[in-house]
Amino acid sequence: MAETDPTPATPPGAADAPATRSRALRGGRIVAVVALVLLVIGAGRTVLSRIANDEVLQARIGEHAATHVKTTYARASETGQTLALPGSLQGAQQSPIAARATGYLKRWTKDIGAEVTKGELLAEIESPEIDQQLSQAVAARQQTAASLALAQSTAERWEALRKRDVVSQQELDEKRSGAAQANANVAAADANVQRLRQLQSFTRVTAPFSGVITRRNVDVGDLIDSSGKVLFVLTQVDPLRIYVNVPQSYAQLVRPGQKVVVTQSELRGKTFTGEVVRTAASIDAATRTMQIEIALANRDRALLPGAYVQVALPLAATPTLVVPTNVLLFRGEGTRVALVDAAGKVELRTVTLGRNLGESIEVLSGIDGRDRLIVNPSDSLADGETVTVSDAEPAASSPAASAGTEPTRPAPPGKTLP
Repeated sequence: MAETDPTPATPPGAADAPATRSRALRGGRIVAVVALVLLVIGAGRTVLSRIANDEVLQARIGEHAATHVKTTYARASETGQTLALPGSLQGAQQSPIAARATGYLKRWTKDIGAEVTKGELLAEIESPEIDQQLSQAVAARQQTAASLALAQSTAERWEALRKRDVVSQQELDEKRSGAAQANANVAAADANVQRLRQLQSFTRVTAPFSGVITRRNVDVGDLIDSSGKVLFVLTQVDPLRIYVNVPQSYAQLVRPGQKVVVTQSELRGKTFTGEVVRTAASIDAATRTMQIEIALANRDRALLPGAYVQVALPLAATPTLVVPTNVLLFRGEGTRVALVDAAGKVELRTVTLGRNLGESIEVLSGIDGRDRLIVNPSDSLADGETVTVSDAEPAASSPAASAGTEPTRPAPPGKTLP
């Protein structure tokens, strides 16, 4: 009889199940390791990216936090300054004409705008009182002349009688004195007649010089008395003159013979050349200015007396350094400028100022032509502070270059102070 195996039979595929689970576990581990590696790589990348961004951010913050400045150099004036001053045109001769005689205006012959020559009649005054006084003086002169003739003949007769010793010497001397007195009376009468004739000539008002009548203040029938009433104003329009007040700080630079340029706003595009003919050679204590006179030709009559003009007065060049006014710092310690060296260090230096030239100003002491000055320095700028120079004047135009010193290269442009 056959023997039977008690071990149950294994189902198909049951022997491959452990191997399948082992492979699944190994696959899961691999996936987990790969995912972990990817996560680590991603985290590292993120960290590195944040570090790089932080460095860039810190660099930008440092760049923006740095103070960027612009610089310039002091320069010496090569051509001098041109001083512009206001003035008013006047005739070379300008005279108010009044009458010496009294009476009523008989007629006038010239009105405003009329050109007259020297000695030309302007007006006539009717003065009967002067005419009568002259007639009376002439008659009185004739009386004294008759008395003189009688006194002289009497003295001659007494001279003859004295020679025969008929009269005394005293009587002769009296007759001689009477003749001398009569002669003096005639001289006085002649002087009175000449005075009245001269006064009568004043009834004819004539032009004292050639010019243009710029004002007429009388009409026919007006009473002319000894109050000095102005009848006409006569002005010589060629040449003209201009009186200009030069400030004290420029007075030493003005000399007779200097040429000036005169302009009038209403005459655009036209310039007129004048010349300084004289100066007051003193400073007015009230205005602290010196008056100068300028002669100006006006042959074409383009300029009118009384017009407001601008006078451009060129001044001689001086060796004084000139800087823009926007480099100055006004502090309690005085007026200062901010200098920057090659290392970017700031130095605040006190300066002594000279003349104010408008957009620029003279510096008498404190700096030289090779110093780099900060333009528009901040009020908070401190001595020893480090700044970044964003640009500077070209070396060719700076005094440092002309002195043989190479200026420092400017830093890359960045934020500048306002």
